[in-house]
Amino acid sequence: MASLRNASHLSRVRVLYKTILRLHRGLPPDLKAFGDEYARDEFRRHRNAEAQFVPIFMKEWTNYATTLAGQLGKKTSYKVLGVPLHAKSFSEMSDEQVAQLFELFNEAQRTSEQETPSLSTRLTTDNVTPELNTHKPLLPNGS
Repeated sequence: MASLRNASHLSRVRVLYKTILRLHRGLPPDLKAFGDEYARDEFRRHRNAEAQFVPIFMKEWTNYATTLAGQLGKKTSYKVLGVPLHAKSFSEMSDEQVAQLFELFNEAQRTSEQETPSLSTRLTTDNVTPELNTHKPLLPNGS
């Protein structure tokens, strides 16, 4: 019976992973490549995760897929991708998770600067109101 549960779990993980990669097809090419690589690394890194972390991992990646699907499905002249990260989220993260998030932020900034106009340029080009054109640091204290 345990092997049947394990096979069912593996199937759910594969479906989630493939769903995420499929959703990434709707992103600009640089974000798609970045997102695909990040998802691939995370799913590989958690392949042998302890049982206590598996539900959290699956919940967070399912939330990501659901959010991205909703954002990509909107019929607007501009796309806003992502969700705000609140201070409470940081207090719930381990030091390792905060460091990983900071690395992800830096990589996203580097990728954005190299391959696409800055977010503020794209938003201004699309005639978005100035309130949406503000940039706030991802991490507290501007770091």
